[in-house]
Amino acid sequence: GDMEGIGGSIRHTYDDFLVEEVPLYKASGSGTHSFILIEKRGITTSEAIRRLAIALGVPHRLFGAAGLKDARAVTRQWISVEHVEPEQILQLQIPRVTILGVRRHENKLKIGHLKSNRFIIKVRNVKEPLDQSAVQAEKILALLERRGAPNYFGPQRFGNRQNTHLLGRAVIKGQPEEFMDLFLGRPQAWDIPAIVTACTFYEQGDYEKAMESWPMDFREQRHTLKILIKYKLNKKKTYKSLDNRLKGFFISSFQSYIFNKVIAARMPAIDKVFVGDMAYKHDNGACFYIEDAQKEQPRCDNFEISPTGPLIGHRMARLSGLAGDIENPVLEEVCLDEQDFTRMKRFGGRGGRRPIRFQPHDWQIKTGQDETSPFLEFHFELDSGCYATSLLREITKSDIYGS
Repeated sequence: GDMEGIGGSIRHTYDDFLVEEVPLYKASGSGTHSFILIEKRGITTSEAIRRLAIALGVPHRLFGAAGLKDARAVTRQWISVEHVEPEQILQLQIPRVTILGVRRHENKLKIGHLKSNRFIIKVRNVKEPLDQSAVQAEKILALLERRGAPNYFGPQRFGNRQNTHLLGRAVIKGQPEEFMDLFLGRPQAWDIPAIVTACTFYEQGDYEKAMESWPMDFREQRHTLKILIKYKLNKKKTYKSLDNRLKGFFISSFQSYIFNKVIAARMPAIDKVFVGDMAYKHDNGACFYIEDAQKEQPRCDNFEISPTGPLIGHRMARLSGLAGDIENPVLEEVCLDEQDFTRMKRFGGRGGRRPIRFQPHDWQIKTGQDETSPFLEFHFELDSGCYATSLLREITKSDIYGS
């Protein structure tokens, strides 16, 4: 907090934000699954998979991915598909998806089968001259490398309308009508005009016009309205028909929202362990309770261990002592009971612990200028699940999206 940010914004073009997956393991070269290295531009991972499925004529369920990447970027990542010949894949021509390579493997890629992500990100419109801003950014990054950056889930976790955590709470609480109204209605000030129009038609009960008004990228909303009309406006029946994986995604967003609130309550002591903490071991991912904080603090200082925050669910370990005094009031505000945890489990929300800080690796900063404007170019690597936008916010201390 005592180090001034450099200001600036990101994602003026797709090429301003490049991310490349570092796999957890290499494909073996044999097996029924094909691992596809793709470069996608300006679309989500789900949309890239949808386009691959259509082009290959195979069901969506045969695909797998280690991570979900933003649309507003150029990303290189691995996708797996079963029972498709590599030669067929290499011949594909898909808009905004380039096939960079294919290799056989025995098993399907699953979320989490990822070591880390490498980033190259341009920050434009910084407050001071580039060289001066670069020096300040280096000072901040050096501090973040030593003490850690807060492991916030980025705003992209909460969707274009920034309400996926509210949808998750509706799923957890078993409130289908509340879910439908949040998903399809209740326009917000930050919604784009087309969404405001679609939500307004829904609020007025004109579901046909609402379906026509949703932008084409919002396929789930359009599909849900189609089902709602088919089921003669029965919101409960429509809710039950929705994909459970979608409901599970919304639950994870609610977990992320609570996790972020706990970090905010803990700040700035994210590099300190307290009695009653559950610490995360960075070498193997194991967790253990802190009984002697003074004894364990040197390991925290060396980034061998870090304190953790909650991913709510029946597998989430509760904290005690001073650590519990910080975290538990946030959890008590949520007011979840065993029935809620049972619903979460049904959709994959089992809960657990997650480190509340992360360490940027192999970072460097370059200056440059192109046809758009001058920029600082940040190169760094982050462990799987850590958000580059959370790191950049610590450096810029500004609205990095420039909105």
